[in-house]
Amino acid sequence: MTVELITGFAGTPHIGSDDIGAFQAGIVGPGDYALATGNQLRATMSNANTIAVQSGDAVLNGRHVHLTGTTTATVQSGTQGQKRNDLVVLRYTKNTTTGVETCSIVVLKGTPTTGTPADPAHNTGSILDGVATHDMPLYRIPLAGITVGTLVPLFNVLKPMKDVWDSLSQYLPKVRIYTGQKSVKFPGKVADFFSDAQYKAIVGRSFTGGDTVILTSISTGTSIPLVAVCYTGTKTVRAIQVSDTQSSDIGVRFCIIAAQG
Repeated sequence: MTVELITGFAGTPHIGSDDIGAFQAGIVGPGDYALATGNQLRATMSNANTIAVQSGDAVLNGRHVHLTGTTTATVQSGTQGQKRNDLVVLRYTKNTTTGVETCSIVVLKGTPTTGTPADPAHNTGSILDGVATHDMPLYRIPLAGITVGTLVPLFNVLKPMKDVWDSLSQYLPKVRIYTGQKSVKFPGKVADFFSDAQYKAIVGRSFTGGDTVILTSISTGTSIPLVAVCYTGTKTVRAIQVSDTQSSDIGVRFCIIAAQG
């Protein structure tokens, strides 16, 4: 079946982890992310041979993993006179026979060396592509001899949509919009549209250079382009006829986009 309504009643169970995984990957992204929940997978070394990963949530290629509490894993002791990098990963596995999917924390042992240590290889294939094993790197554990160094976080914490909006909104212009219509008498090409008092009654203050006023003629049989300008001497908003002058009462619809300080 090439077209399936996932969130629809089908008369029989039909929604699988692949469906939910694809949906979540489309929302949060196809990679690996920690979420801003719980203790956000923070970790400490309980001792030289034990890493403790705290509570949190992760999304691996769309698969949601929840750590309800602290989970520990064993780190093999280092070798005197040699350096080593271990990786702590959140490992997804799928039993290709039963289809059962699981996730666990695994420590991948690096290769000891007297030079610069490298991270051990991990499974990078995407669950979205059907791989049976996928690793999300959480921490690098550097070892110098038998001494364990400072844990190095290797994952990104995905911010909630509210935080993203709050960070963006400070750069968005803050405006208020007022609309209405009125009849205006044009003695020539220019007519006073709003006095300062009329403008204040609508917007709550005088016209400023940050405001935009849009005028549209709406009288039957007229299609006169109008431009609004502000006469600074009296703070009067005036309407100017761009085309041929029509010396008569003209119905005009207005839209004020008022900038907020």
